Amino acid sequence: MSNSNSQTFGKIKSLLEVLFVSTRLGLTSFGGPIAHLGYFHNEYIKRRQWMDDRSYADLVALCQFLPGPASSQVGIGIGMMRAGLMGGLAAWIGFTLPSVLALILFALVLQGFDISSAGWIHGLKLVAVAIVAHAILGMGQKLTPDRNRVTIAIVAAAVALLWQTAFTQVAIILAAGLLGLLLYRNQSADTVPAMRIPIRRSIAIVCLIAFFGLLILLPLLREFTSLHWLAMFDSFYRAGSLVFGGGHVVLPLLEREVVPTGWLSEQDFLAGYGAAQAVPGPLFTFAAYLGAMMNGWQGAVIATAAIFLPAFLLVIGTLPFWDTLRTIPKIRGALTAINAAVVGILLAAFYNPIWSSTIGEPIDFILASLLFVMLVFWKAPPWLVVLAGAFGGTVIALIS
Repeated sequence: MSNSNSQTFGKIKSLLEVLFVSTRLGLTSFGGPIAHLGYFHNEYIKRRQWMDDRSYADLVALCQFLPGPASSQVGIGIGMMRAGLMGGLAAWIGFTLPSVLALILFALVLQGFDISSAGWIHGLKLVAVAIVAHAILGMGQKLTPDRNRVTIAIVAAAVALLWQTAFTQVAIILAAGLLGLLLYRNQSADTVPAMRIPIRRSIAIVCLIAFFGLLILLPLLREFTSLHWLAMFDSFYRAGSLVFGGGHVVLPLLEREVVPTGWLSEQDFLAGYGAAQAVPGPLFTFAAYLGAMMNGWQGAVIATAAIFLPAFLLVIGTLPFWDTLRTIPKIRGALTAINAAVVGILLAAFYNPIWSSTIGEPIDFILASLLFVMLVFWKAPPWLVVLAGAFGGTVIALIS
């Protein structure tokens, strides 16, 4: 086999590997964006070792700072580093497509059914408790090994819990970065693991220009045309570009875009949001439901592509520069504190909403503990933990 053929085969193999692993995550990753980061850490970092813990934390910190769906952006970034631009696309398709198809099905068939109180849904929330606890334990051991960084993590968690706004996470990361510049300004960068980012800076610059250009141009085009699909694309693109703080924050943005315009009733909007809680994968796929309700499968495609496009453009546009910045000693010092703050943000999200909305009775704590033991000590695969959680939640509902 020639060298070029061997390289082509290797690229195809890497792409298929990314697609396979991300699809499995897309089918089993329940619990919202923070839980997704736990699933990613368990699958990509601990099991497959595609990245080291510090590089993963740096990527999470970057995506927490960017607007858009942070967990999806982390997945896209890992896919790109593993298999180039197409790897990022494969990672997104695998992680997103299962929930997109499920929500289109909800829109077309299951309207009017209330499954939010189903026992297996509660069981999946308990799975998220175990997954996030495992992620925090693993990341905390590596990223908060001393009293300074533990303190930063606890303070970050306190701020995240007591000051809950759309910009809280960004403010915490900025404050931690400034503190890190002071505490760790002399930290050496020679131990920083290199990130493999096969993206040219020229492509990154084009993507950043496209991100801001579309944000300005789409509303203008909407004003001068009567194209319904263009108006839809503008609304969902803007929602995906301006939201900080995860999937739940996008709810009011989307509501203002689709309900006052008469595209969807308030009742149908809330019904779809309830359905979106019941499927794995990113909450931003709620856009697929809205698009399907407005214009069938074509509307679902337009809405999904529009709301996720900013995430792609920002990840591609920032990763090549991020890899360089993170090796500068002062920036490295800032990232040391930022990584500790990210652990704190995860800890806060573990308490609220994951723990506070899930652990209500002793039986909930018992099942979550058993799932944690399965995952951490018995090394059970995540899909088996998910099935055990769904079964356990069903049993709890039957005996309660």
